[in-house]
Amino acid sequence: MAIYGYVRVSSSDQNEDRQMMAMDELKIPISHIFTDKLSGKDFNRPAYKSLTDKLQPGDLLYIKSIDRLGRNYDEIQNQWRVLTKDRGVDIAVIDMPLLDTRNGRDLMGTFLADVVLQLLAFVAQNERETIRKRQAEGIKAARARGVRFGGPVIKPPPDFPELVKEWERGRLSLLKLLEQTGLKESTFYRRLRELRAGKKN
Repeated sequence: MAIYGYVRVSSSDQNEDRQMMAMDELKIPISHIFTDKLSGKDFNRPAYKSLTDKLQPGDLLYIKSIDRLGRNYDEIQNQWRVLTKDRGVDIAVIDMPLLDTRNGRDLMGTFLADVVLQLLAFVAQNERETIRKRQAEGIKAARARGVRFGGPVIKPPPDFPELVKEWERGRLSLLKLLEQTGLKESTFYRRLRELRAGKKN
């Protein structure tokens, strides 16, 4: 029997120290700890795939909490079933001792574990959806206050209309125009459309 640990944080700037400390306390070799820095929306994660390729029947997998496994209700349920039922792997959720497939293998123990798993998987997905909703509301509120998202707006120089006339008459190449204005080609055409729209109005 081999013992493994799985650690996940949602992005590269988040800290996995708390999860790693829990794995260290369990004396799991560092070579047996697999870490992803990706969203928990699905299981398309390189470290998780490498881990599942190594897992054999009778192996034990530790995770700190169910949301570290994932945040999609249906996929958490499916992965748990695949690992425990189809692959014969034991899973222990450190923060929730009831979710330890080594314990309570009788009918009541299995029933309780299934209920807890469903509840925690639901909470994990609900939290993810709440975070997304708050982010969307925050962006909407910021836009209402006039906050602009994306890169800085690059304005053309004051003599832009004259340079455009020279370009339209063939006296100035596009390359030279871009050099003189400091604009990228895509930005130039955007400013050109704005200029022409302003003339029509």
